[in-house]
Amino acid sequence: MLRSFIPYARSGQVVGLFGGSFDPPHPGHVHVTLEAMKAFGLDRVWWLVSPGNPLKEHGPAPLARRVNAAKTVMRHPRVEVTDLEALTGTRATADTLAALRRLYPHVKFVWLMGADNLAQFHKWKDWRLIMDSVPVGVVARPGDRISARMSPAARIYAKYRIDGQARHLLGRAQAPAWCFINAPMINVSSTEIRSRGDWSGRVLPE
Repeated sequence: MLRSFIPYARSGQVVGLFGGSFDPPHPGHVHVTLEAMKAFGLDRVWWLVSPGNPLKEHGPAPLARRVNAAKTVMRHPRVEVTDLEALTGTRATADTLAALRRLYPHVKFVWLMGADNLAQFHKWKDWRLIMDSVPVGVVARPGDRISARMSPAARIYAKYRIDGQARHLLGRAQAPAWCFINAPMINVSSTEIRSRGDWSGRVLPE
């Protein structure tokens, strides 16, 4: 059974938002989260386990199953696993961000993504609104560096990019602002796990 809740954040805190279907959650998600929290000067990170991804043809596993698995995989005192999109009734990231900024007017949000998402970011609904609303932190994953850096979003917002050496400033930066960091990565993906038939409700070890 899924018990929904509104996570707590103090006024002035910087909270990273890491959204996705997490179908299934895996150690790569954990690694991106911890690297981003350290690199971008984040006080907390919230996982936003999505009810469904509008860019994917087939629906994910049930939300409660994915949230419970994510809570088992991601264990850190400054990271919360949430179903906030189900609570706010939003699916598109731009709409979710607008809802969260209304709920937490005195909290600074940073949107987090892997470099694979930056490569297709221009396909997201109201993607420019996202870039103009909150700072964006991008963590490179294996094989995604070149396509991400050459993406339409990266080119259009090139002048707003924060150098990697100043990455700790992203959390307090005024949007539009984004930063791309390279980090040692765990080469695993949810797609690969599903294709192997390893996503049967059990939790993957870290």
